[in-house]
Amino acid sequence: MNVEEFSTEFFQDVLSQAEADGLYAEDVFFDRFTEHLMEAGEISTADRADYRGRSGSGIRVDGYGGDPLDTDGTLTLLVLDFHQSAEVGRLTATEMEAIFQRARKFIQRALDPSWRNALEETTPAFGLADLIASRWGRILKVRLLLLSNRQLSARVDGRAAEEFDGCPITHSVWDIERLYRLAASAEARENIEIDLVEEFDTTLPLLRAHLNSNDYESYLAVVPGAMLASIYDRWGARLLEQNVRVFLQARGNVNKGIRNTLENDPQMFFAYNNGITATAEAVVTETRDGELRLRRLDDLQIVNGGQTTASIHAAYMRKIDLGNVFVQMKLSVVSCERIEEVVPRISEYANSQNRVNAADFFANHPYHVRMEEFSRRLYAPSPDGTFRETRWFYERARGQYANARSPLTQAERRKFDIEHPSAQRFTKTDLAKFLNVWEEKPHTVSLGAQKNFAYFARHISKEWDLQPDDFSEAYFREVVAKAIVFRSTEKLVSRQPWYEGGYRANIVAYAIAKLAHEVSASQHSVDFQSIWRQQSVSEAMETALAEIAHRVCDVLINPPDGIRNVTEWAKKQACWEQVRALETPLSRELMQELLAPGERREQKREARSDQKLLNGIEAQTFVVESGGEYWSRIHREASEKNLLSEVEDGVLRVAASLPRRIPTEKQCMKLATLHARLMEEGIKA
Repeated sequence: MNVEEFSTEFFQDVLSQAEADGLYAEDVFFDRFTEHLMEAGEISTADRADYRGRSGSGIRVDGYGGDPLDTDGTLTLLVLDFHQSAEVGRLTATEMEAIFQRARKFIQRALDPSWRNALEETTPAFGLADLIASRWGRILKVRLLLLSNRQLSARVDGRAAEEFDGCPITHSVWDIERLYRLAASAEARENIEIDLVEEFDTTLPLLRAHLNSNDYESYLAVVPGAMLASIYDRWGARLLEQNVRVFLQARGNVNKGIRNTLENDPQMFFAYNNGITATAEAVVTETRDGELRLRRLDDLQIVNGGQTTASIHAAYMRKIDLGNVFVQMKLSVVSCERIEEVVPRISEYANSQNRVNAADFFANHPYHVRMEEFSRRLYAPSPDGTFRETRWFYERARGQYANARSPLTQAERRKFDIEHPSAQRFTKTDLAKFLNVWEEKPHTVSLGAQKNFAYFARHISKEWDLQPDDFSEAYFREVVAKAIVFRSTEKLVSRQPWYEGGYRANIVAYAIAKLAHEVSASQHSVDFQSIWRQQSVSEAMETALAEIAHRVCDVLINPPDGIRNVTEWAKKQACWEQVRALETPLSRELMQELLAPGERREQKREARSDQKLLNGIEAQTFVVESGGEYWSRIHREASEKNLLSEVEDGVLRVAASLPRRIPTEKQCMKLATLHARLMEEGIKA
């Protein structure tokens, strides 16, 4: 697919979704474009705040990237350039400058109380203007992002930085070509290329920390604090994409210690701090006067030390002198083929501060692997009674859907699209959103995709450890049913006569959470298996959701005194408490559809039993198909390293005798578990 084909497909997807959901195409364009940017780490959240002044006023803004206090004092404003054409048009430098000028003017006017207070208080534009005004004294940097489905005529990344009221403003253009490169890349993110000579007019001394090897290199280096801060200032959270702590947004005592050292004892920073652990796909080095030096890094990722990096950057933004600050860096060079295998392990083993389970956050966690396997195997019933069945495509790793389509012929692609409709594709962050609203966490969902996913990952990890067999085919069907409810509610809200635009995501999350609360209070359960079979929401549930959504909207757009930004109000526990206290009794029609107490428990027991049976079959298939020679090699290497107990030695001997002897189902289950452990121990058969 080239950029023209990508532009056509992207544009058609926007129009199709807008028509299906009853939305303006520009709103869908905002959501689809920012979804890519959030996945790439360019922004952490994307809140819609559409404002364009009267004709000739020269003011426009379309959204923002979260509260500046949650983003190291950085205010990110988003402005759109959406053209109603599938053809790749040209965005000139003059047009680019005019668009940026409109966004800068919004900031200026937002700081004018008379202009700001003339806005309607229930609009997202007023909430954004009030947020800018209330936070201005603590905003350290402004980023203006222009999102366009045209192609920038000159290959420049925005324009030069400037200042407004002493605050630096940077400009960046995400045109259709840049979005295409991002979507087409294997890792679904821009490659981070850092040329130390070109950008800092220097190189860094390196200490080689590996033997001669074709597939692994490791080095030790000392990085000046100002250099690390400058790199982070340019690339931001994209540097931390593989770091689990980027999801956690942790603010523990360690940050206070780092800050105090930077401000009061900078010359001791190297001694007090553990430094950073980083990876790169490739490095360019040179030898000068007998010393190995680093010139360039390709695709740098900080997998441990995100707090250190962000804290140094915060000091840099506050103009604290970093001349005496140095950071030790352990740098591993990992080829792109081994990134998914190696980097999560480096991050898991290196992260010891604020203990987290790194596996929770990566695509190769067994939970995500199982969800993917179900999504490729299970067909959804045809809602119209025909024989045409479809699948719900779960992307456990970014770009899987596009990668599955890209090598196909046109005829094969049409068949794939019929079997896997794009409307039935969902990602890990979508999954977290679909499930967390039923856990009565709409305020967590409103925090944005990454923070909501962090909560989801911790919760699911605990559940998986306690009872992995709960995550069965029935569980996957329930996940899809919840996706159907969520997406149906999005369309439902857009159709309501009382809906005036804005805050749809918050209204949907709170409406479903409130319904979940009322159903739970009645000691009944939603029949998600019925929703799966129908592939739709019943009329009674739609009616209930519409009524609840209306009540929810009233709470959202009328925040208490002291809070004037509706989007930020929706992120607070207090907002959920107020919604939860609303009286919204369930109708008799809906109550008749719900499962009686005990029915859902029986469904889960049966599903768990089925999953145990399936696990046994899968284990037996894996053991037998691997063959006796494979298990013999495993046994030999594990024995040489003294990694086996007496029982484990015995079951491996049985497997090694295949096909003469066939292990029992129980032995196969032990072998599957043992195999996973031995792979972690580094056994390679």
